[in-house]
Amino acid sequence: ISIVAFTVSTSIAAPDKELENILSSAESLFKAMKEKNYSKIWFYLSNGSRKSITDDSYKNIMKYEKERGREMGYSREQIGVDFSTGGIIAQAYWNSYLDVFNPDIVLEQSRWVMGKVSKDRAQINVTHRKAEKPAIIQMFKEEGRWRVGLAETFSSSKR
Repeated sequence: ISIVAFTVSTSIAAPDKELENILSSAESLFKAMKEKNYSKIWFYLSNGSRKSITDDSYKNIMKYEKERGREMGYSREQIGVDFSTGGIIAQAYWNSYLDVFNPDIVLEQSRWVMGKVSKDRAQINVTHRKAEKPAIIQMFKEEGRWRVGLAETFSSSKR
C-alpha cells in the first residue's frame, strides 16, 4: 500500500489494533489475489461474498452443462469446498477475475483512508491516483475476523 491514512469517521471509537486488523485483512485479500493464492482469497472474503460467488458459479456451471445436454456435476456445497481449497473451479474463476482486475491498482496505486467503523462493519475508502471518487470497500466482522465484502462492494446488484 503506497499510502495508508488513518482518518476515521466512526460510529464507535475504534482502538488502533482494531483499525490495524481491518486494514490488514483487506490488504491480505489483495495480496492473495496478486499471489494467485485461491484458498487464501476465499479465507478473507465475507460470508456474503462467498455465497454470492458460489451461487453465481453454480448457476453458470448449471447453464453450461444444460446447454450441452449434461447433468449438473456439482452441488453448491461442492463448489464452496472447491473455492475453499483452491480447486479447479476456484482457479478458473479467479484467473478470469484477475484477467480484468489488477490488485496492484489497489495495493500500489491507491490511497487508503478509513471510513465508518462500527462493532461489526467498517469501510475503507480506496482512491486510485487517477480517480476522483473512492471505491468504498465494505468490511464485515464475522467469526471474530474482519473479512472483505468483495461482492457487497463491487457487485452492482449488491449496492
